[in-house]
Amino acid sequence: MLILINGAPGSGKSTLARMYVEEHPLALALDIDVVRGMLGGWLDHPAEAGRIARDLALAMARVRLRSGADVVVPQFLGRVDFVLELEDLCRETGARFVEIVLLSDPAEAASRFARRAGDPETPEHRDASALLERSGGLAALPQMYHRLLDVVASRPGTRSVLTVDGETVQTYGRLLAQLDAG
Repeated sequence: MLILINGAPGSGKSTLARMYVEEHPLALALDIDVVRGMLGGWLDHPAEAGRIARDLALAMARVRLRSGADVVVPQFLGRVDFVLELEDLCRETGARFVEIVLLSDPAEAASRFARRAGDPETPEHRDASALLERSGGLAALPQMYHRLLDVVASRPGTRSVLTVDGETVQTYGRLLAQLDAG
């Protein structure tokens, strides 16, 4: 199974992916931001680095799916292109494709991201803050959230999971319920 966890920056995508793989031995949490961060000087070439990271991620996912393991991709996607590539990969490998979107109040999502940007815990958090600053800073978050909703609207099979700040365990339970729903 390939699980795409889409959501606004700071919504908990990577945290939920890590929780899933901790309970599913040898499943792969495939964080494209981590892959992108492995490319030298990526911040000077963010669009090209993003394309390269997605291509590398598809290759990595292909290897794990062909071996019968689950892959979880926690990624903000404000365009449908990569969603379609993931879906094609699942057709190619015979894997089940499950699209999850993490939804919350947009103001709460912006507040979470701002908190995380002010005290980044990982290099990926620091990189996400730097990238957002280049794209307009926190003022760009509402537009990003609307792009996310546009992608979800174009994908009627996407399953929604409510996120509430401070309720990580409960959110993970809601995610598992959506995975069990079919």
